[in-house]
Amino acid sequence: MSVESKKVKALVMLSGGLDSSLALAITKKLGIETVALSLKTPFCNFDCGGGACAGDVSDVARRLNVEWIADELGDEYIDMVRRPKHGYGSGMNPCIDCRIMMFKKAKEIMERIGADFLVTGEVLGQRPMSQNLKALQAIEKESGLEGKILRPLSARLLQATKAEENGMVDRERLYSISGRSRKEQIALASEFGLRRYPNPAGGCILTEKEFARKLRDLFAHMAKPDRRQIELLKIGRHFRLSADLKLIVGRNLIENNTILTLADESEHLMAVENYVGPICLLLGNYKEEELKLAASICVRYSDAPKSDDISVKLFDKKGNLIRLVQAKSAQQSTLDHYRV
Repeated sequence: MSVESKKVKALVMLSGGLDSSLALAITKKLGIETVALSLKTPFCNFDCGGGACAGDVSDVARRLNVEWIADELGDEYIDMVRRPKHGYGSGMNPCIDCRIMMFKKAKEIMERIGADFLVTGEVLGQRPMSQNLKALQAIEKESGLEGKILRPLSARLLQATKAEENGMVDRERLYSISGRSRKEQIALASEFGLRRYPNPAGGCILTEKEFARKLRDLFAHMAKPDRRQIELLKIGRHFRLSADLKLIVGRNLIENNTILTLADESEHLMAVENYVGPICLLLGNYKEEELKLAASICVRYSDAPKSDDISVKLFDKKGNLIRLVQAKSAQQSTLDHYRV
């Protein structure tokens, strides 16, 4: 079958953000059979409400009337974040290794569905670590997709891909956008009728300083953290009480309920008796003095009087009371000392 008669098919990486949504719209406009792929990692959700994976990604694919595939990277992704070959960015973000792992997964799916090439919304020079020319080339090579990654927003500034050389894609209909400004993309979105997309200023949760501190602490104290441990990093105030014990304090009703949901049946929880306050989760083994310290922190974030001895309930996931612990509110200096 000739190139002219063969139906060209592309797999488009879709995070739901502005750039990837544009890449999807451009690919479809070229008359190419288009399939969107969204990869979830332990550090994001498709509808997380902020950052690179913000918004309902399936809705983007639906509005553009393209098939949508959702897949995920799990424990292997956590292992990669712990020891990235190419290092970190401003926080704990291993941008280059992340793209390589995602593209390797995409390559498997390309082969499964018979796609000719991969499309991404990457823009040359937009992200200093992963979207400079050297990084883009390294990512292609290590993912096994040299010449098979089309970046339509910056394509005319980059070497032609095999799809362009073989006539599958008209290079003249692609773009030459570069740099960190999003003005051209926003204008292009208006042309394509893309009116709902996340704030372009969003970013990866791994770049956030508070989350990065929590993740470093987790890696320092746990040899093989699982996805539940990662989910717990996303909520609450975290206090490292000892090498073997961490306390997570809910900040609102939603986080309190999430802590109750994520708690293991073998773990213990705390809550101030007779006053509104947080649900606190004890992760690890504790001694009596550490239990009293945890109780004092629990009191500090409750509505209980700060100068009185307060009863704090220690209970299990099923709500069974284990015992009461008496504690006064922790001082600010104590919070500052143990806060992760």
